[in-house]
Formats: sequence, structure tokens, C-alpha cells
Amino acid sequence: MEDPLTSYGLKVSVVIAGFAGGVLRALSHQNYTFREAVASPVCGALAAGYLTSPLVHYLNAIHFPLPPDDGTNVTIHAGAFLVGICAMWISDAIFELISRWIKKQ
Repeated sequence: MEDPLTSYGLKVSVVIAGFAGGVLRALSHQNYTFREAVASPVCGALAAGYLTSPLVHYLNAIHFPLPPDDGTNVTIHAGAFLVGICAMWISDAIFELISRWIKKQ
């Protein structure tokens, strides 16, 4: 049976690692709002699903020291976790820019 996320070009383990990063990022806040509780893990999962492979490819291209690929995908999962953590920070910055632009209008 094929994994349902494969048709979208996503790996389940990468999405889970990004989701975990988003959860960790959400738990780092003092006040939990809907945005931190739901949006952060979802942003982390989606960003990890689509941005982890380009990140790892870029790190390989610049000869960044990465662990050897022994089939466990440690680099991809660690990258997905970090992308998951950073995704909400990036979305926060984008939402802030958009809200400022809307307020100026």
C-alpha cells in the first residue's frame, strides 16, 4: 500500500520530524494561542516536507560537514526538525509584514 503523502512528494518521516520541531517551537512560548498550538506544528510539518531536501542538497553543495549517509537518513531528519522549528519564525515575520502592509492601506 502506498503512503498517502507520497503522491504529494512528501516523506512521512520528514513531515513527522518537522511537526515535532513545530511542537517544540510552540511549547517554547509562555502563552499558548491557537496560532502556537495548531499553526506552528502544521507550518513545521509542511515546511519540513518541502524544504528539507533543498536544504540538505544545498549543504552538500557547499561542502558543509554532514554525517555519512548510512541509510538511516539522520541528516534529512535532523534537517527536517530544524526546518520545522524555523518555519513558524519565518511565517511570523511574513505575517507581520503582511499585516503592516494591510494597515498602511
